[in-house]
Amino acid sequence: MFSPKGCTQFADEIQAGVDEAGRGCLAGPVVAGAVILPPDFDLPGLTDSKKLSSRRRVVLAQAIKAQAVSWALGFSWPGEIDRINILQASLAAMARAVEALNVRPGLVLVDGNQRFPSSLPQKTVVGGDALHPCISAASILAKTFRDDLLLCMDQRYPGYGLAVHKGYGTKEHLEALRRLGPSPAHRISFRGVGPTPREAQLWLPGI
Repeated sequence: MFSPKGCTQFADEIQAGVDEAGRGCLAGPVVAGAVILPPDFDLPGLTDSKKLSSRRRVVLAQAIKAQAVSWALGFSWPGEIDRINILQASLAAMARAVEALNVRPGLVLVDGNQRFPSSLPQKTVVGGDALHPCISAASILAKTFRDDLLLCMDQRYPGYGLAVHKGYGTKEHLEALRRLGPSPAHRISFRGVGPTPREAQLWLPGI
């Protein structure tokens, strides 16, 4: 369990944590969460979302929303991901999440080693989702929302197993892509989703 001192205030600065979910997936958006926690938060078991069971993430997500000073989500959808690449799309989603907070932080702690476009002061922290409570909280909100979204996408685009693998490139997912081709939820620029350069030549009109 984290100490509340890990991510609340430096002097007069309010800190926000930001993290994303879904960066390595073949389908669905990349979702970023941004969270400002109060000094007296009580979130036992808070840690990196990947280390938690889905049930525990859901419980913590509800508690985070109830206790947070402010929280928000930002998105980058497959079309944008294909257009600007996944790194830039992830950073754009982070920027949108922080911009949507109803409290302006004095410092943003960013999971990883890349800063997102913003005039706000930022500090990047590799492995920050296991070190800073506000980043952990952000990762949990992003992950739980994205998982719920993929359940809905599975109903809209059946046959790919999105509800099971949440868009990741599992063997079953890749086999479904070969059988069905990509859906509007897929990232065409990702390997295994769109055609290879040789296959793309065969898609030319009249061939």
